[in-house]
Parts: sequence; C-alpha cells; structure tokens
Amino acid sequence: MTGAGEAAQDVAGELQLDAYLPYRLSVASNAVSGLIARAYEDRFGLSVPQWRLVCVLAEDGGRTQRGIVARTGMDKVTVSRAARGLTARRLIGRTANKADGRSHVLALTAEGRALHAQIAPLALAYEAALIAGLAPGEVAQMKRLLMRLQAAADALAGGQTPTVRI
Repeated sequence: MTGAGEAAQDVAGELQLDAYLPYRLSVASNAVSGLIARAYEDRFGLSVPQWRLVCVLAEDGGRTQRGIVARTGMDKVTVSRAARGLTARRLIGRTANKADGRSHVLALTAEGRALHAQIAPLALAYEAALIAGLAPGEVAQMKRLLMRLQAAADALAGGQTPTVRI
C-alpha cells in the first residue's frame, strides 16, 4: 500500500505513465468496456451506449434525452444516436414530454424490457467475474472511491481550477 509520502514523492518526481492514476483508470475502463462491448454486440447487437440507455430506462422508467445525458455522463450526440438505433429496433418508444413540449420521453417497449431481462444476468456475471479476486469490502471501497473521483472531476469541470504548484 502506498503512503502519503510516496504519493507526494510521485507528484514531485517525473511523470510515470503506469503510475499516473488518470491513465490507469482509462486503461482499466477501456479493458472492461471493450470486453463487455464485444459481448453485447455479439449476442444482442447493442453498442455500449445503447446498453446504458436500455439499463437506465429499465431502472428509472421514461426519461428525456437530457435526463439520460445527466444520469449517464454520455454526451448528447451519443445518447441521440443510441436512441435512434434503439427506436429503429423498436426497443424504445418516444412520446411527447407533457412537462416540456420541446422534448420527448424515451421508454422501453415490451421488446426492450425483454431484452434487458436477457442481458442483465450477463452483465452481472461479467461483474462477478471481474471482482472475483476482491474482498467485498474492497469492492465497496472501490465504488466509494470511484464516486469521489467522479465528484472531484465534475467539480473541476464545473470551473474550479485545481491548485497546482510547479
């Protein structure tokens, strides 16, 4: 385990890509996403954004594209493309948003709910395989830390400039 002194030493020293946390997160995320993307594409013909959209709608019910963007962190274009593809396959439907006439509410169709019911066990099996070597406490800690990192990134993206001393 690395102590605070070692972390400070890394910051003061040269950048080492393999020890650089944003790089490690990106590589790990790409590896996991790639693995799962192949499974969703091969078995169900879905891209990762399409699967995320299906999952959000299964969990939350109908949502606007803006709501999906906020929930998933995907950009508007990605959500729009995923929604078009799912609509063409009749996995989601669009209805007018009664609260805002300028937008639509997306919701799973019966076919979309049936597809979600098929894919959810596969997703859970991949998660179980990925975390099999970790203790339950480690998994819980990792989830908490990832949420904290995401919150810090969101805060920085929101205009707060990090204090950097060179």
